Amino acid sequence: MSLSRRKLLIGAGAGLAGAAALPALAQTAPAARTATENAPAARRAHGKVRTLNGWSLPHRMNGGVKEFHLVAEEFEHEFAPGSKAVVWGYNGSTPGPTIEAVQGDRIRIYVTNRLKEATTIHWHGLILPSGMDGVGGLSQPQIKPGETFAYEFDLVQHGTHMYHPHADEMVQLAMGMMGLLIIHPKGGDHVDRDYALLLHNFALHPGTYRPDPSVMQDFDLWTFNSKVFPAIEPMVARTGERVRIRVGNLSMWNHPIHLHGVQFEVTGSDGGRWPKAQWRREVTEIIGVGQMRDIEFTAVPGDWAFHCHMSHHTMGPMGHEVPNTQGVDQSGVEQKIRRMLPGYMAMGQHGMAEHQEHTDSGHMKGPENTLAMMAGKGPFGNIEMGGMFTVVKVRDDIRPGDYSDPGWYANPPGTVARRVSSDPSFGAPVRRNT
Repeated sequence: MSLSRRKLLIGAGAGLAGAAALPALAQTAPAARTATENAPAARRAHGKVRTLNGWSLPHRMNGGVKEFHLVAEEFEHEFAPGSKAVVWGYNGSTPGPTIEAVQGDRIRIYVTNRLKEATTIHWHGLILPSGMDGVGGLSQPQIKPGETFAYEFDLVQHGTHMYHPHADEMVQLAMGMMGLLIIHPKGGDHVDRDYALLLHNFALHPGTYRPDPSVMQDFDLWTFNSKVFPAIEPMVARTGERVRIRVGNLSMWNHPIHLHGVQFEVTGSDGGRWPKAQWRREVTEIIGVGQMRDIEFTAVPGDWAFHCHMSHHTMGPMGHEVPNTQGVDQSGVEQKIRRMLPGYMAMGQHGMAEHQEHTDSGHMKGPENTLAMMAGKGPFGNIEMGGMFTVVKVRDDIRPGDYSDPGWYANPPGTVARRVSSDPSFGAPVRRNT
């Protein structure tokens, strides 16, 4: 029996959550902690840009050239508590560390290959000599296992950019090899908070420990910087601060990214910061595959959702290609099915919101190393989200440079939607044809 990335049946009878339903794959749980978990705090530091759940790569100066060193390697990564996998990335992290430099810099990037197959790095959107573009076999030789190559070029532009392999790209990207390369303009541009993230997806079948690179579209882990909510860090700001969020898409799907609470301005892309006359006001911006977008806004107080507006991209693993039980009376079915499938629980007749309550109570234990479809709690109960979701937290009293989580927003009295009745026949609402 084979399971696609979304055949984990978490709703409509989560009895598939038994080990007997898993494919016979020779995978074992990863034992080692990730390199970034073991790294000193200084190595996980942020530069001018704060990479959610990530870090910026230190450099050294050598004869006027900024030198960076990336290592392509395999390691263990945690998507969220309860879900780990052996992935590929750079310097012990996926995405790899963010590279930050300034327009006009000359940079030299050493790339050491500790994988068991050849690789390269393509500097996505950069203007540079053909031989530095990183397409294996076309613009350079492959970087074989154990080899170190040097890329060196002048930064003639500014903007938000990415790096990723152009060698066995389908596998290497699917395994997590990607990163951000941010070039600051000469003289800078004023924002008070500067965040960055990459959109990606992983096919981690139930009970397995390595992403499946053969899956093209049917994914179960939709991630911001290779993390799944609620493990994704919040974005914190002080009321009135100018905030920029840089979003790149190296997944295999387009994502309409939506921010609550403000109308943001789209101010830049792979082509750099746009002239102000080209800025446009939005609340949702579609980030196409291989694209970058910069959005900016003035922070207003509150806890504001930031997420992909594809509803199934804000969920963890869920069951597709299964019978639709919405509106189906399942009385008496549950006990009969449990004789063949212990642990089965009938669900889905009235929607799937009950799923998180059951998983929180331990009633619906899923397969090994598999996340629940919904997770995360807020000040008013279950948030019922997963995947590509986080929160922008804005407060009046946050100090400049303070990125610590301020907790949940204390809404001013009288500003929270409230219950006025528990009677379903309340009021006299107008209905069509009545």
